[in-house]
Amino acid sequence: MPGPTVDPDGDQTAAAVPLRPEEASAETPQRAPFATATVITLGSLVALGPFTTDLYLPALPDLTADLHSTAPAAQLTLTGSLLGMVLGQLLFGPLSDRLGRRRPMLAGLAVYTAASLLCAFAASMPVLVAGRVVQGAAGSAALVIARAVVRDRLEGVAMIRFLATMGLISGLAPIVAPLAGAQLLHVTDWRGTFVVLALLGAVLTAACAVGVHETLPPERRHGGGPGSTVRAIGGLLRDRLFLGYLLTGTFAFGALFAYVGGSSVVLQEVYRITPQTYSLVFAVNSIALLAVTQLNGRFLVQRHSERTLLLAGLGTAALAGAAVVLCTTVWDTGLAGVWPALTLLMGSMGVILPNANGRALTMAPHAAGSASALLGTGTYLCGAVVAPLSSLGGHPSATALGAVVLGCALLALAAYLPLCRTK
Repeated sequence: MPGPTVDPDGDQTAAAVPLRPEEASAETPQRAPFATATVITLGSLVALGPFTTDLYLPALPDLTADLHSTAPAAQLTLTGSLLGMVLGQLLFGPLSDRLGRRRPMLAGLAVYTAASLLCAFAASMPVLVAGRVVQGAAGSAALVIARAVVRDRLEGVAMIRFLATMGLISGLAPIVAPLAGAQLLHVTDWRGTFVVLALLGAVLTAACAVGVHETLPPERRHGGGPGSTVRAIGGLLRDRLFLGYLLTGTFAFGALFAYVGGSSVVLQEVYRITPQTYSLVFAVNSIALLAVTQLNGRFLVQRHSERTLLLAGLGTAALAGAAVVLCTTVWDTGLAGVWPALTLLMGSMGVILPNANGRALTMAPHAAGSASALLGTGTYLCGAVVAPLSSLGGHPSATALGAVVLGCALLALAAYLPLCRTK
């Protein structure tokens, strides 16, 4: 059994998630708190992904008109970014297991900054989509390596609580980003949002160069080249529990991205709200996610089993998707019914994602980069598939949005129930 852990607040607590026998060794992670500046930087790195996604969402209709394109084509800018994140995490995760965390992170952030400028000056939709692929791939280094850094140092309840602390910071991104994006449209166009992302990338590159130190010593790195990486990934995918938590988090994230990818077009074109009103709706829903994430990390994980929390979260997400479908096909409640259902969905993610991802990372103490890459790859690949589905046929549909949310929640339940049994 592992000894006491130290949570981000410095309190000692016994790890609620014991290592399995094959994981217990002299190489288990250190249990030392991070400096406050490092906590802020790591949280900001995780926030880069949603900030990249959300800042330009209020400008999607303007972007579509400016580039003489269509709504489904414009949503491909989101899909391209997500696909880039899939490919990038498969590269940067295992690479960080071989070379350490610091160098791949800095390289990725530098390329992200350049790709953001490419998007800002794109003259056509294909060029913008290509730039978003590169931007997503390079920015994924921040997400995948930040999680690996946490796994290098913490485990069990301490890790889940630290992920909640990071979530407090990164959770501000989906609140601030659309609000900032909507306000930016008063002084600039959609291109200005990508200039802001380039500036953000440059600031994070400098912050990491100064404030994030190496957490994976040479003796714990993996050599052997691509073959060794494939074997490590294959071993993780053959682990029933890891695969179960991976698929649970993946499909749950699909429900989240159905909302993220479809809500801008659906709410603005179907319900005729302004970009500023949309940013308010998005902010309120993001606050629900942020509040439940903190409740989970500070209270729920101490008092309830992981199975209870995940079943409750997944059931709530399915209920939210069903409510959107009913509110658009049976009751015709308009935005007054759809908005609370979407808020309920966002709240459920505050329970599902940290618990599913935290448990998955616990299964791989000696391949944190590869495990983090698989988690990110699965979630963003699913997100890339579901993001355009609410606008199939060229017409945005709130009913389709709710159906995708419901389907993803049911798939997550179908993965969790048989694969994550511990007895």
